[in-house]
Amino acid sequence: MVKVARVPEPVPFSAINVTPFIDVMLVLLIVMILSIPIATHKVPIDLPSDPKPSTRIERPHQLGIDRVGGLFWDGRRIADAELLGLLAVMQRDTAAVLHINTDPEARYERFDSVLAVVKHAGVERLGFVGNRPLED
Repeated sequence: MVKVARVPEPVPFSAINVTPFIDVMLVLLIVMILSIPIATHKVPIDLPSDPKPSTRIERPHQLGIDRVGGLFWDGRRIADAELLGLLAVMQRDTAAVLHINTDPEARYERFDSVLAVVKHAGVERLGFVGNRPLED
């Protein structure tokens, strides 16, 4: 006589493995924690609040930085020591506006140092012009 072993009937597995769901939730939580500070970061900028354009006459001054770092004030070459004095004179004129035009090949460190001098002088009416090489 041959004995046949009986395999018990399989019992349905009723529990769900929740570990993958917990892993996904933790990853989403980390992504949210990392992205919220970036989305809420603000840079304070004073923008004009007047809805209509100003009819005030402006006298723009051009400050240029060429590719080798030379400074130009209204088209004439100036030394670094002259810049602070020219900015002080410009600040006395209420209609004066400063436009900075930097050669795209100029070093960023040079632009940053000139911008620090402009900020130190207290210039608030400032604009950036184009992104093309300066004409000689």
